[in-house]
Amino acid sequence: MQFYSTSDRTIRVSLSDAVMRGLAPDGGLYMPEIIPELPQSFFRDITEKSFAEIALAVANPILGKDLPTEVVRQITDRAIQFDAPLVGLEDNFFSLELFHGPTLAFKDFGARFLSGLLGHFASRLGREITILVATSGDTGSAVANGFLKVPGTRIIILYPSGKISEIQEKQFTTLGANVTALEIDGTFDDCQALVKRAFSDDELNRKISLTSANSINIGRLIPQMFYYFYAFAQLKDRNKPIVFSVPSGNLGNLTAGLISKRMGLPVYQFIAATNANKVVPDYLQSAVFTLRDSVQTVSNAMDVGNPSNFSRVLDLYDYDFGKLSKDITGLHFSDAETRSVMAQVFEEKSYVLDPHTAIAYLGLKRYVTDHPGVTGIFLATAHPGKFQSIVEETLRQSLPLPERLAGFLKKEKKSIRVTNRFEDVKAFLLA
Repeated sequence: MQFYSTSDRTIRVSLSDAVMRGLAPDGGLYMPEIIPELPQSFFRDITEKSFAEIALAVANPILGKDLPTEVVRQITDRAIQFDAPLVGLEDNFFSLELFHGPTLAFKDFGARFLSGLLGHFASRLGREITILVATSGDTGSAVANGFLKVPGTRIIILYPSGKISEIQEKQFTTLGANVTALEIDGTFDDCQALVKRAFSDDELNRKISLTSANSINIGRLIPQMFYYFYAFAQLKDRNKPIVFSVPSGNLGNLTAGLISKRMGLPVYQFIAATNANKVVPDYLQSAVFTLRDSVQTVSNAMDVGNPSNFSRVLDLYDYDFGKLSKDITGLHFSDAETRSVMAQVFEEKSYVLDPHTAIAYLGLKRYVTDHPGVTGIFLATAHPGKFQSIVEETLRQSLPLPERLAGFLKKEKKSIRVTNRFEDVKAFLLA
């Protein structure tokens, strides 16, 4: 299987090159040349399969031409070591809980899968790989913990100073070993731009083996498809149209869902639910994509003004706005609406939402109100304890932390403060 650049489809590379490079040399994102459709027998028998078996069945048609099935199995088994339960809150209205992994966020699936994939390819390379990551919250902790002490890897995480929660920050700034945190004076968009520029810098790429573990890396995106299929397998009634509401920042989760649909998953509609950073909902209303500076909200992981995976979304639909807008509904909500629904759901259902999951809940609620008769699933992307201060302030309740989170708060933060000038970041990488 070859992978092409979204900026120039004539640029084609192998799986190992796509994963090791992360970003195409022209700045585009890699996409598989063929998105295989799964056989109907897979969907007929899906309820009899485990989560890991479903993951293997989804990954193997994409990776199996380049890797032995047993290697793909080992990588998927390593990634799928915790559950993603579908929790019913009311009739045909479900929360897909993706926060039962080691860092209590959905990105644990992608980070663990990618670390296995990169580890396999790195063992052939024979030199250290530098993994460069920009994070608006959970990516940093998931990648840092997924790659911690993996031989032959150096992890550099860029994050915006003062713009993520303390727990998120502590989960990757306290690890040491092969993990280094660069605290950038700027926004997440600045961090993301620095990472993209690093990949296009000739000197950097000559002197170090550079790759990414953000969702710009196709190896991070593939495993995010697994839980869409697993959610479908958990449904008792699969006869109604299925709608997924996805909290959307860099659009990696949404893109994985769209590829899942292309592989045959029967999804009627996707909702791209976001906060005040509403470039995608605005695009879906106007057909005009306008970049903006990101603004800070209580759902910080979605504070993205230039979502990287938007190019993959456009590519999937061959830049046909009519087809794209038929499959995706864009909705956005304010901090006040986010806090209000968090309090309401806790009071009425004794269910605690983190701010990102609350936005997905709001998106689904609005959609099913206007479109009754569907089965709705919203993605619960992080444990509410990761946003303890916001949740406690909103619910006016204390929120006991899982020990995995509480332990991080006791550790000392170690980060390196850097400006948002590329020259400064580059000098650090080469030092």
